Amino acid sequence: MVRSSGGSGSTVTTAGYEARVARLREQLAALPEGAPVRLAKRTSNLFRPRSDTSSGLDVSGFTHVLSVDPVARTADVEGMVTYEQLVDATLPHGLMPLVVPQLKTITLGGAVTGLGIESSSFRNGMPHESVLEMDLLTGDGEIVLARPDNEHRDLFFGFPNSYGTLGYALRLRIELEPVRPYVRLEHVRYTDPARYFAALERACREREADFVDGTIFGKDELYLTLATFTGEAPGTSDYTWLDIYYKSIRERTVDHLPVRDYLWRWDTDWFWCSRALGAQNRLVRLLAGPKLLRSDVYWKVVSFERRHGLLSRFERALGKPERESVVQDIEVPVDRAAEFLGFFHREIPISPVWVCPLRQRDADRTWPLYELDPNTLYVNFGFWATVPLEPGEPDGTHNRLIERTVTELGGRKSLYSESFYDEDTFWRLYNGKAYHALKERYDPARRLLDLYDKCVRAR
Repeated sequence: MVRSSGGSGSTVTTAGYEARVARLREQLAALPEGAPVRLAKRTSNLFRPRSDTSSGLDVSGFTHVLSVDPVARTADVEGMVTYEQLVDATLPHGLMPLVVPQLKTITLGGAVTGLGIESSSFRNGMPHESVLEMDLLTGDGEIVLARPDNEHRDLFFGFPNSYGTLGYALRLRIELEPVRPYVRLEHVRYTDPARYFAALERACREREADFVDGTIFGKDELYLTLATFTGEAPGTSDYTWLDIYYKSIRERTVDHLPVRDYLWRWDTDWFWCSRALGAQNRLVRLLAGPKLLRSDVYWKVVSFERRHGLLSRFERALGKPERESVVQDIEVPVDRAAEFLGFFHREIPISPVWVCPLRQRDADRTWPLYELDPNTLYVNFGFWATVPLEPGEPDGTHNRLIERTVTELGGRKSLYSESFYDEDTFWRLYNGKAYHALKERYDPARRLLDLYDKCVRAR
């Protein structure tokens, strides 16, 4: 087995992991009986309020890639490792995780408990589907090894979409897949949604590319991006500083990127959200440099605004209408995708929109807290902006409309952002029966937040 460097740059050993677990056990033992269990986390990619974690358990040391095995094509990774760290550890071996979420600072543990998606998801599903085993700290203070074939298989399959309310991942063993040095991208424009989604479905069914996603700029401007590994490139583009990837989709039919730049093509501008922060100005980019043009930097700016509301107060002083934050990822079956897009263009004034096809990797497995039809290709729509509210419209008007429409179309909504479901609807959609059985077994004292409390009531 090949050892790779961890977050500190030193060689990581199993003994080091065990020492960190031992210190965490000491922290747990020091908590008063029945006291809530929380993680002390410096960063988050959630777009909803978080509980105060200043006095939580310190897991800041669980940031190591413990090992990469290029023969077995696996990696042992601690839960707070970011995908940026993980990719940098696996690419030297010609390997990558089966699904690499778009933003560099998403952690592996976070992507598994909170779901994730990217352009390989039409063939590899979500990040949790490539997990082989996990060490989980449960709500009752135990650390268990969960595998698909042991006594904790119920927690293994129930952990995805539990958002840390059943436990926290301390270590995960995941599958990897081989890569080639470059990725060739082809951006194909469509003007008709029905033809667009038919082409997307065909590309996924016939495996026309290694990666499939798309960008929709308007009702008649839809781009399908087919990306394929290649060993050579006539030249490569650079979207890590002055040039902007999503703008290139309209400007280039064919493009080439080094594989690492392809994986992080969306991070430099947080898809296109950097424009709202002025970071697409050429002078700003020149002064900022690549080190500051990152999604985690933008997130800090947004987090500051969410806490203090300076821009909101300024806009109110100018007499501008109140605005509602609509930051969501949803997926609907591909045969309802054009119908959802029509609704979206009529009701939600946001552009561009990201689309990404998704199919469950293994049809014989069931992930009870986020069940998808294993025989169905879904289309994820990602949209992240604010929209104006009409006089008298309450905050949440557009989000509630989206939630209802997605449910009517047989789809699902991710819970990383704000949700507005009533409790009965929420538990019907996210399998309350299975969740509460897991809660009773692994957190009987309710030391961790309930999923509904964390994802809806905390709003």
